[in-house]
Amino acid sequence: MESSAKLTFARLSPRKTRLVVDLVRGKGIQDALNTLRFMPNPSAKILTTLLRSAVANAEQKGVSDVDRLFVKTIYVDGGAVLKRFVPRAMGRASKIRKPTSHIAVTLSDTK
Repeated sequence: MESSAKLTFARLSPRKTRLVVDLVRGKGIQDALNTLRFMPNPSAKILTTLLRSAVANAEQKGVSDVDRLFVKTIYVDGGAVLKRFVPRAMGRASKIRKPTSHIAVTLSDTK
């Protein structure tokens, strides 16, 4: 049985988040949570919350053994980019891009 969770418009850069996501893809749920617990990246904390949400969804569906779950698919897509401007010298302005991410995870208990 599969369960999934999705997070949209996370204020994280997709490029930086993909580096963390690649470390947990295909791992068991306990291994994935332990890996994320000791990572210094800000995206690790958000991914931990997302994985726990997917586990809660699996429990709600009635999965018999939550410890057998593993990360079947997890991917990060780029979301909308918030564009801002900051004043600079001689009347000019510089762009500031604040990217967002859409993160989706699917857990499964069978390979």
